[in-house]
Amino acid sequence: MTLTTRVLIALGAGVAVGLVLNRISPDVSQATAAAVEPVGTLFVNAIRMTVIPLVVSILIVGIATAGSGASVARLGGRGVVVFVVLLVLSGVVGAIVAPPILSTVHVDPSAVAALRQSTQDGATLRSGAAAMQSPAEWLVALVPSNPFRSAVDGAMLPLIVFALVLGLALASIESTSRERVVAIFRGISESMLVVVRWLLVVAPVGVFALSLPLVARLGVSAVGALATYVVLVSVAAAAFAVVVLYPAAVVIGRVSLRDFARAAAPAQAVAISSRSSLAALPALIEAARDVLHLPEEVCGFFLPLASAMFRVGATLGLTAGAVFIGRLYGVPIAAPQLATIVLTATITSFSIPGIPGGSIIAMVPVLTAVGLPIAGVGILLGVDTIPDMFRTAANATGQLAAATIVARGARQPHEEPAAA
Repeated sequence: MTLTTRVLIALGAGVAVGLVLNRISPDVSQATAAAVEPVGTLFVNAIRMTVIPLVVSILIVGIATAGSGASVARLGGRGVVVFVVLLVLSGVVGAIVAPPILSTVHVDPSAVAALRQSTQDGATLRSGAAAMQSPAEWLVALVPSNPFRSAVDGAMLPLIVFALVLGLALASIESTSRERVVAIFRGISESMLVVVRWLLVVAPVGVFALSLPLVARLGVSAVGALATYVVLVSVAAAAFAVVVLYPAAVVIGRVSLRDFARAAAPAQAVAISSRSSLAALPALIEAARDVLHLPEEVCGFFLPLASAMFRVGATLGLTAGAVFIGRLYGVPIAAPQLATIVLTATITSFSIPGIPGGSIIAMVPVLTAVGLPIAGVGILLGVDTIPDMFRTAANATGQLAAATIVARGARQPHEEPAAA
C-alpha cells in the first residue's frame, strides 16, 4: 500500500470518527479531541524541527553551486528573472482567486472559537497582530541584525534573505573554501530530507490525529471546507498553466502551440503520476531536444536547474493554502499580510524538494510569516494528493516554458521556430 493511500485512509478515518463524535455529544467530542491532539502536535512539531535547517541549507547550496562561466551566467541570470516573474504572478493569482472563493466557505463561529482556543500554537495565533507592520517596518525587518535570533524566533523571511546573501557570497570566493562550506550545508540538507522521509512514514498517524479533532469540533462544515480547498487549488493550477504558461512559451519563447503542447504532455503525465518534478526531468530534456530543438546548454544546464529550483505551481498552492488556513481558524488576512504570503511563498519555493508533497514543508515558513497556526500543515497534508498532482504538472509545464523563453536569446536567428 502506497503512502498516498495510507494517508487518504487515515484522513478518511479521522473525518469519519470526528463526524460520529460530533453527532454523539459535544462533551464526548471535546474530550476525545483533547486526548488525540497531542499526537498531532508531536507530528507538526517534528515537521517544524526540519524546516529551518532544510530551507536554509538547500538555498545556500543551490545558489553557491549554480555554476560559472559566461554562458551559464547568462542563462542562469535570465532564468532567475523568468522564475521570479512567473512565481510572483502565480502567487498573485492565488492571492486574487483564493480569498473570494474561500470566503464562501461556512464555518460555524463557535466551532472556530473552540478550534482557536484548543490549538497548541496559540502563540502563533496571537502573533498575527505583530505581523501587521508598516511598509517601512516590513522592509527593515527583511535584513536580520542577528540571523540566529531570527531562527530562534521562527522569522523565516529574514532568515531566507540571510541564506540568499550567504549563498551569493560563497559563490564569489575561491573554490576550495567554498566546497568545504557547501559540503557541510549539503550534508545538513540531505540529512533533513532523510528525517522528512521518516516523518512521511508516520504521516498517516499524524493526519488522523489532526483531522479527527478538527472535524469533531467543526462537524460537516470542515468536510465542505476541505473539498472547496482541493477543487480551488487543482483548478487554479491547471488554469494557470493553460492561460499563462502556454501563451508565454508561444509568444515569448517563439515556439508553436502544437509543438509545445506535444513536448509538455509526456512530462506532465510523469508529473501527475509521480507527483515529483525531478521524476519528470528526463521527459523534459528529451522533449526539449527532440521536439522543441532547444540548444544543448538549455537542455543540459538550464532544465536541471529549473527542475531543482522552479516550482510555479507551488507558489499558487502555498498562497491559497495560507488563505485557507486563515479562514479555517478564523484569522483575518489583510492586504499587507497577503503581500507577505506571496513574497515568502515566492522565495521559499526555491527550497522545495522535488518529491511528492514537498511543498507542504514550505508551508511552515509561509504560515509563520503572517502568524497563522502551524497545525494547519497537517490538515493540508491529509488532502494534498490531488492538488499536488495538478501543482506538479504546472511545475513541469512552467519549467519547459521557462526553458523556451531563455533559449530564445541563445538561438541563432535561423534556428528560431515559427510561433503558432
